[in-house]
Amino acid sequence: MNSTKVAVVTGANKGIGYAIVKGLCKHFNGKVYLTSRDETRGIAAVNELKQMGLQPLFHKLDVSDEDSVKNFKEYIEEHDGGIDVLVNNAGITFTQDSNDSIGTRAEVTLATNYFGTLRVCEILFPLLRPNAQVVNISSALGHLSCIPSPNLRLKLSDPTLTIPHVSELMNQFIRDAKNNEHVEQGWGNVAYSVSKVGICALTIVQQKEFDKENRPISVNSVHPGYVDTDMTNHTGALTIDQGATAPLYLALGGHDLKGQYVWFDCSIADWYAPQAPKEKYKNFLPSHHYIVCT
Repeated sequence: MNSTKVAVVTGANKGIGYAIVKGLCKHFNGKVYLTSRDETRGIAAVNELKQMGLQPLFHKLDVSDEDSVKNFKEYIEEHDGGIDVLVNNAGITFTQDSNDSIGTRAEVTLATNYFGTLRVCEILFPLLRPNAQVVNISSALGHLSCIPSPNLRLKLSDPTLTIPHVSELMNQFIRDAKNNEHVEQGWGNVAYSVSKVGICALTIVQQKEFDKENRPISVNSVHPGYVDTDMTNHTGALTIDQGATAPLYLALGGHDLKGQYVWFDCSIADWYAPQAPKEKYKNFLPSHHYIVCT
């Protein structure tokens, strides 16, 4: 049995995912896989980190392609035997000036951000070792209050919610968006937000399932902050290394958190609250027990 620990980060050739890989290479005692759907960009990112004296490994992984995820699982089974850290970072968003219809934006965004993450989890979760950490990257827009409809909020926060129920709600949003009824039905007008609310709801259900199975595994979602990346058109207030702070805090297991929604400063945010915590970046200086990738 291979005893070397293994960490996997999806969508990691740039941005926050790249910074998470960098931090894991510095602070995680084991192998770190930088994965991305674009092999050329992924290898370039790995080579860049190697020039810094770090030793990440690359493997192609397209979260929207079931065969790609299964191929990665087979590779890990053969070469490593299991996974100790899984950071579900891969995600997309449309620019505000996109000419695509809301139906297209909903379908494409949810396909990667929610259903792609779910696909990775369903295929790779059997490989998780005891005490593994799963980190699902969400957003401030993933707070439950971002869904305008009280009825939908009740459904998404129902204690009896199951993964099929969450998925059906996400599919319902896609159908409503395609029929241009998404605002009327109470979803709001931001597909990215709905996808990240889905991620937070999924996280809570996943943790409950691990607990029922008596598997000692932690699953948490995290808002990494408003970060200067392609996804924010480089308008974010935080660097990618600062954005990696809370995800690394969770990935490295320096906590006892399970099924929580964690803010960028590593505090626990109440996902069910009437509104999300206020963003405060100006004086963002993580305290000593947070991992800072510098």
